[in-house]
Amino acid sequence: MDPSADKPGAGANAPLPASKAGIGTHFLRYSGGSILVMLAGLISFPALTRLLDNTQYGILGYYETWLMIAVAVAKLGAQHAIIRFYPYAGADSDRMARFATNLFLLPLLVSVALWSAAMLVLVCVDYFGGARFSPVLWLALASIPLLVFVSLVQMVLRAGEHSGVLTITRVSWRWLELVTMLGAVLLLERSALAAYGGKIVAALLVISFYVYWIRKHLVFNRESLDVSQFSAAVRYGMPLVINEIATVLLISIDRLMLKGMLDDFAVVGIYTIGYSLALQVSMLMHAALSESFVPVANGKYESDGAPGVRQLKAKVLLPMTYASIGIGAAIACVGSDALQAISGADKAASGPVFAWIGCMYALYPLLDIAGYGLLLHKRSMTVLAITLAAAASNILLNLWLIPTVGMMGAVYATVASYAALAVTAYLLCPRDLRAWLDRRALTLALVSAGAFVLVVAGSGLFGLHNHWARLFVAGGLWLLLYVLPVLLLDPRVRGMVPLLNRFATGNRGN
Repeated sequence: MDPSADKPGAGANAPLPASKAGIGTHFLRYSGGSILVMLAGLISFPALTRLLDNTQYGILGYYETWLMIAVAVAKLGAQHAIIRFYPYAGADSDRMARFATNLFLLPLLVSVALWSAAMLVLVCVDYFGGARFSPVLWLALASIPLLVFVSLVQMVLRAGEHSGVLTITRVSWRWLELVTMLGAVLLLERSALAAYGGKIVAALLVISFYVYWIRKHLVFNRESLDVSQFSAAVRYGMPLVINEIATVLLISIDRLMLKGMLDDFAVVGIYTIGYSLALQVSMLMHAALSESFVPVANGKYESDGAPGVRQLKAKVLLPMTYASIGIGAAIACVGSDALQAISGADKAASGPVFAWIGCMYALYPLLDIAGYGLLLHKRSMTVLAITLAAAASNILLNLWLIPTVGMMGAVYATVASYAALAVTAYLLCPRDLRAWLDRRALTLALVSAGAFVLVVAGSGLFGLHNHWARLFVAGGLWLLLYVLPVLLLDPRVRGMVPLLNRFATGNRGN
């Protein structure tokens, strides 16, 4: 009897071949998907900030932080092993079966087993010990295995360069989440519990498709079981698990510390609202770029070595220099206006949070891409040490700054810690993989951004008080003082926009 006959995926079609699309195509898909996700966020964010008060929003952000930490642990580093040990060089059926069995299915089963044991302990503590955990906490705990499964599937799609499927499902998930969360809050109650219940409903709908996709395109069988391969993946991934936890702490420890030190969910809510909008910037500027860059960089390193990676970096960093600096300058100047225009004047306290952290997230990808290389050399322990140091510095700065300046202390601590993380990772990147920004692009971007900032600050946006009017005028100044000089003075940028390039060169042919 075929040992795979009773396994999931038995008799399935052969795995989809890896896409031959270039990094530009993948980036356009991921960034386009990120824009669509952001559009959903631009609907749900103002709606939820108006429907939920600061306290309920704070509860949502507080338990979301604990959930992110728990999911990071439960994945056992499998997502990192998938992206690093995917059979890029030749995904034949045997190699894919070993990959699917040992790097996808086995980690998933171990994760579910550990989660089940932990849930049993918590149920006993709640029932017999009288702990009486929050209903929001129980919903968060119930979603852990769902999110672990989603993460592993998405890593398989990402590693296999199936950017189209991944983008469509992510966008669909976000819009489903928009409908289910707002529906639950409007129809049931205006609380964090209702919002969280809506999130789980949306996740279940997306998971049903992922189950179908996995059964169709991955084959698992007993003959492919190799515990040594699983162990090697765990050894590689576990330092990155700790690194992911440290990253989560770097992103979210402020919420836990604000609650612990100020004992006010409303303050946590104010901070979370500003940070949540800043994460939309990170999604567009960093997440989409990283998802398209890392798999291609891994493949380039295997095929062309360090020169191929540096060439890829140069290609990516040129447009990113202009995009990051331009968007960072705009957020720094009118980010607070943008948040108040979206969420209402009663959320004005969240404006400075978005302005600072949104600007940081716009600039961070530059050094992150330029300094990518430690993981190509499999120096995951170095990456872990850097991230732990950044998380530790964030905690120490919070202990000093929150009592001194209140909530904004957490903002300053986050920005300083991220800056230290980016600079350290860049300096420790192996020399043969390290890249730097194009000097001409960097100079032009800084001069143009400086002109925009000076005009906005000097004019005070002409005394306007309406936030939408201020954004409209600032947008016009940004196009005039930043975008137009870049297009006029750097023909390489015009070359990325064929219509503009043909107009500038006088070539009006098809």
